[in-house]
Amino acid sequence: MKRIDVFYGGQHYSLGGRDYAEVKAEVEAALDAGRGWLRVNYGEGKRRDADLLITAGASIVLIPVDDELPE
Repeated sequence: MKRIDVFYGGQHYSLGGRDYAEVKAEVEAALDAGRGWLRVNYGEGKRRDADLLITAGASIVLIPVDDELPE
């Protein structure tokens, strides 16, 4: 997997080098606990960390982005 795109509160973030199933489980665990934080990258180019607060009612979408297939 190349990366995971994350849409949160109408903004685009990304995660690299993470397993989709593990990230999904991390989000579910935060919801089960009532709240939690998910560290993501904001923007493109140089890495800029951002922490997203995961709570009930927070709008979050995880989209796995596969590596490009050779032509």
